[in-house]
Amino acid sequence: MSSAPPPPGLDPERLRALLDRERPGLVRGTLDARLVEGGRSNLTYVVTDGAGRWVVRRPPLGHVLATAHDMKREYRVISALHPTAVPVPRPVLLCEDESVLGAPFYVMEFVPGTPYRTAEQLAPLGPERTRGAVLGLVDTLVDLHAVDPAAVGLDDFGRPEGFLDRQVRRWGKQLAASRGRELPGIDALHSALGRRLPDSPAPTVVHGDYRLDNALIGADDRITAVLDWEMSTLGDPLTDLGLLVMYSTELCVPDSPVSTTAAAAGHPSPAELIERYAARSGRDVSSLAWYTAFAWFKLAVILEGIHYRYTLGQTVGAGFDRIGELVPVFIEHGLTTLQEG
Repeated sequence: MSSAPPPPGLDPERLRALLDRERPGLVRGTLDARLVEGGRSNLTYVVTDGAGRWVVRRPPLGHVLATAHDMKREYRVISALHPTAVPVPRPVLLCEDESVLGAPFYVMEFVPGTPYRTAEQLAPLGPERTRGAVLGLVDTLVDLHAVDPAAVGLDDFGRPEGFLDRQVRRWGKQLAASRGRELPGIDALHSALGRRLPDSPAPTVVHGDYRLDNALIGADDRITAVLDWEMSTLGDPLTDLGLLVMYSTELCVPDSPVSTTAAAAGHPSPAELIERYAARSGRDVSSLAWYTAFAWFKLAVILEGIHYRYTLGQTVGAGFDRIGELVPVFIEHGLTTLQEG
């Protein structure tokens, strides 16, 4: 076992005591824990007793109250989806007692697999395996959207009525809260999205941030688990597809600090992803340009927020100095996508 100090936010002895009480026999030795780097919101740890491995998710340090609900939502959705065709980790325990780790948290099984974040990481797979992995991501999305929310106890998991209108308004407010410069075209994009709201299909469980690096790919190139359900709700399923299509479009920005996997050899084109989803789900995707344009707008707002915090000296690290130059690229993609649709 490691002699390294435990990571901030997780006391292995307290966690062991809880698991021994609530899940006797699960843990057989001293627990070691490590923080998984790369998460942007809630914290993720891998814990092991030398034989078994589990994952712990908790809110960021110092932000307990604002995000406490997220833990319960995440745990609820993976618990509901685990018996379905959607691959999610097996839930182990939800703890809302803040005296254990200082915040609500949950434990789930560790699932082996690789999250592919860049085209460079996909390169060793080769074109055929890359294509299969990405198409598998579409098939899994179809499986998710085929789940009957009422049948798995998620019929009250969100407010699907007026979902798209609320989304457009919400991200407009986010933009206003982090606006420190002129951004040509972004108001026109926001207004056009609001004017041209499509009619939503029947609501489903939506992931909210569906992309390749929020899924684990196993050794056989199949998806072993879909992760990061903190933005999941009941809503318009095509918002998930629009986001996936956006992340499957090449940015054509040299050395971009925000990367997509689209440039990987063998990666299916956005049109192929849309066609496969339509064929397998039976849904009308004729309005998908709107959903993809909305995804470009949403990411432009997120990136502008990061840029705004960087200009205030609140964000440090490699690449943040170049985030701002990407925002106009995302705006332009959004406007072009909406016009072409």
